[in-house]
Amino acid sequence: MSSKILWVHPFNGIAGDMMLGALIAAGVDAEELRGHLKSLEVSGWDLVVNTVERHGITATDATVELSEPDEHVHRRAKDIIAMIEASSLPDRVIDRSRKVFNALAKAEGEVHGVDPGEVHFHEVGGVDAIIDVVGACLGMELLGIDRVVSAPVAVGHGITRSAHGRIPHPAPATVQLLEGIPVRGIDVGIELTTPTGAAILAALADGFGPMPQMSIEASGFGAGDAEIPDHPNLLHVVLGDGPDVLATETQDHLVVIEANVDDLTGEYLAHTVTKLLDAGALDAWVSQIEMKRERPASVISALVNPTQVESLGEVLLEESGSLGYRAYGVDRAARSRTIGSIEVDGMTISVKESLNTVKAEYVDVVAAAKTLGRPARLIAREAEEKWRTSQDTGQASSE
Repeated sequence: MSSKILWVHPFNGIAGDMMLGALIAAGVDAEELRGHLKSLEVSGWDLVVNTVERHGITATDATVELSEPDEHVHRRAKDIIAMIEASSLPDRVIDRSRKVFNALAKAEGEVHGVDPGEVHFHEVGGVDAIIDVVGACLGMELLGIDRVVSAPVAVGHGITRSAHGRIPHPAPATVQLLEGIPVRGIDVGIELTTPTGAAILAALADGFGPMPQMSIEASGFGAGDAEIPDHPNLLHVVLGDGPDVLATETQDHLVVIEANVDDLTGEYLAHTVTKLLDAGALDAWVSQIEMKRERPASVISALVNPTQVESLGEVLLEESGSLGYRAYGVDRAARSRTIGSIEVDGMTISVKESLNTVKAEYVDVVAAAKTLGRPARLIAREAEEKWRTSQDTGQASSE
C-alpha cells in the first residue's frame, strides 16, 4: 500500500495564493477548480491563472480578481466555516478548510484577546483569502493528497500595514501559527509568510523536515506577487507516491541529540536520562560503546521535538558534563493508541492499547504490587485481561 504525499518547500515563505498556484502548476485543472469553488456562497470573483518567471524559474501565478471591492467586509470565523460547510464540496475539502480557518481564528483570537468563533477577519476574511484557502484544500483533494510534509518555513522581517495599522512581520498571528514549526529567517524586509500560508501548514501538515521517501510524480512552483532581488519569490511543491502511513498512525520529524561520556557511573547515567525525560524529551536512553584506546563509554541519547533541541541540549550538557552534543533529524511513525485505566483490587492501572496490543503501565503495576503484596507480572496480566473484557462491554475508562 502507498499514499499520495505532498512535500511543501517554503524556501521563500508561503501564502495562500502561492499554495494555490503551486498546486495548479503541479497538475490541478484550473477550470475544474473554478467549477467546484462556485458552490461557495460568495460571488463577484474570478480566478486568473498566468505563467510567470521568477529568477529564471517558470511558475504559476493564481490571482483572485474581484468585480467589486471587498476590503470593508469583515467576516467572522464561524460564518466563513458555516459557508464552507453549506457548500457541495467534498467532505475532506470541507474538513481541511475548517481546520485552516479554525487555526486562523485561534491565532487571531490569542493576539487580540477575542473568542476564536467571534474573531472578525479583515484581510483573511476577504473573498480572495477564502478562495485561496478553500482552493488550496480543493487542489489537494483533486491531486489525491493523503499526507502533507513541509520543509522549514522562511520568514522575513520589518513592518507592514494591516487593518489594525502598522504591525511587525512576521505578523503576530503568523508567529502564533508557526509555534512548534521549524522556521528560518531571511534577511528580506518584506512579509514572506502570511497568516493564511502559515495556517495551511499549521492545520494540514502531518510533519516537518526534508523531502520524505517517495516516488516523485509531479512538482510545481507558485509565484508570489512581489519581485524580490536575489530571492525567487516562489513556493515549491512536490507530489509523490510514498510508503503508506496507516490511518492509525502519525508521522513526525524529530531530532535526536546525543553525547559520548566515559566518566559517569550507572547511577548518574540513569539520573541524566530521568532529567531529560522530566524536561520534556519524548524518549531517552543509554547505549554502550568503545572509544579510542579501547575505553568503555556510553552514549546518552534523547528524542526531542525540533523546538526543544537547544533547551534539552543544555540539560544533556549540564547533567552529563560533556563538552558538546550531536543533533540529527529523524522521521518517526507512531501508531495511534488508546490510553485508559482499569481497576485491579481497588488500584488504578493505566493501560495503552494499539493494534490489539494491550500494555499495562509499569509504574502503576509496581505501585499496585507493593500495596497489594502480589507479583507485579500477575497484576499486569490481570489489568490487561480486564481491559480487553471491558472494551467488549464498554466499561473501560478511556482518555
